[in-house]
Amino acid sequence: MDDTARMGDSYAAVSDLLREAAELHHRTYRITDGADDDWASWYADWLVYHSELPRLLGRPPVRSEITWLLVSADRADRVTPSGDWAAAYARIIVDHHGTGEDDDRLRT
Repeated sequence: MDDTARMGDSYAAVSDLLREAAELHHRTYRITDGADDDWASWYADWLVYHSELPRLLGRPPVRSEITWLLVSADRADRVTPSGDWAAAYARIIVDHHGTGEDDDRLRT
């Protein structure tokens, strides 16, 4: 499998994890119909400590860094909606951890 195919698989797997986190978060916060101003911290905690994200990224990410990436992705998506939030956020997370550098899409 070439690098492009591997990255595509990583994007899809992380996107699936983000959708799973969204479902779990909504159930956890069912009393508020999923409303949670600090949603990114909840997602990051679940992704780092309770999912396959560390394995998919090839190293354990720092929870606060994942929180920052999620908030940054959310802000970018509000400016230029992607249509598929989970795929857009996954691409930012995977690209950031694949290169170890900031993703230009986060600078708005």
